[in-house]
This record gives sequence, structure tokens and C-alpha cells, in this order.
Amino acid sequence: MSWDFVKRLKDTMKMKLVIKGIVTREDAELAVQHGADGLVVSNHGGRGEETLRSTIECLPEVVQGCAGKIPVLIDGGIRRGTDIFKALALGANSVGIGRPYNWGLAAFGQPGVEAVLAILRREVEGIMRQAGTTSIENITRAYVAERWR
Repeated sequence: MSWDFVKRLKDTMKMKLVIKGIVTREDAELAVQHGADGLVVSNHGGRGEETLRSTIECLPEVVQGCAGKIPVLIDGGIRRGTDIFKALALGANSVGIGRPYNWGLAAFGQPGVEAVLAILRREVEGIMRQAGTTSIENITRAYVAERWR
């Protein structure tokens, strides 16, 4: 895999090309330059990435690298509504929720998945009320405190 391959792939197909596994600003910029239609901030799928920074830590610089040109999604580490709120506040356009719905599916089948989605929705709505945001569009970085090291 190389950035030239990504460009060639994009040039040979008509569907949207979303690249998963981007965790740095530099790679986000390169993905935009080579025609990606969207990115997924993800650090799993390859065992070498899972012990590095969390996806939420990588998200702000990937968003910066995309400069609003393409959507940024995030997966990994999303377990509750507050995680969704924080990801949106840090610039994600959407979030993936793999484990929670898999837990619901394993425990109770489709009703379990529906219950997980209802719980996450209630939690997002609850944190939005606490923060005073009236819509998803009103969730901004101002709602996330900077972490001091």
C-alpha cells in the first residue's frame, strides 16, 4: 500500500473512498491530497497500533489535517454517550460504536442492539442538556477541557 496506490484506486472507481486507520495530521493531509472522500480515525485492526495513542487523542490533529475538506469518522473507545459528545466536540462528523452494539447483539439479539442504541441516544441527549447544546451542530470544541500533562 502506498499513497500512489490510493490515488490510482480512486481514479479507477466511481464510489466514495474512505480510508480507515489514519491517526496523524500528516497522513490526513496526504489522504486529502490523494483523493480520499473520508477518513476513519482508528487504531485497531493492526496489533502494532493498538498500544499507541487512543483514537480520541488522535482525533483533533486528524481533523486539523483534513481542514474541513472531507468528513472524519472515529471508531474505537466509544462506549457511552459522553464519548460520542466528546468526539463530536473534537471535530468528528460521525462515530462508530462496534463493541456496545456487539454486546447487545450477543446478549439479546436485535432487541439488545436496539436497547444499546436507545441507551446511547439517551446518554447523548442527557449530556447535551447538561452542556446546554440544543443540536448536534452546536457541539463545539469549547465543551472539551484541554488536558494538561
